Amino acid sequence: MPLGEYRFYDSKRAVDAEGLHALYRFTQWGRSRALEDISLMLENSSLCFCAHFEGRVVAFCRVLTDFVYRASLWDILVHPDHQGKGLGTALLDYALHHPALRSVPVVMTYTRDLAPFLVRLGFHPEEGALMLLRRPIEYS
Repeated sequence: MPLGEYRFYDSKRAVDAEGLHALYRFTQWGRSRALEDISLMLENSSLCFCAHFEGRVVAFCRVLTDFVYRASLWDILVHPDHQGKGLGTALLDYALHHPALRSVPVVMTYTRDLAPFLVRLGFHPEEGALMLLRRPIEYS
């Protein structure tokens, strides 16, 4: 299906927690997320971006940022039925070129699975430059 059949949004109001909960079930790392927690996560994220197809959320990502120095990109999701069509690339292009993020000099993300995809979008690994420290260990 052509990308013109998708509607892109940059508003938390365009993402319902139930629809996002259904989308998380296709990931190993997000399938245990509770509906109530997803609602809180949406409310407290700096920016949320999504794509709808036939009225349903089929792609999503979110950004946490101070809007000055740093931003971090999280929860990059594309429904399996919509993968391989350029939707993920279009969504991230939409998010990363958003007016609220244009002046932020560094956008970071952490991934195990999406590195080759993100490298094509201008991200590059910084081996040895950062150390990921977590507290507490994520439950999922």
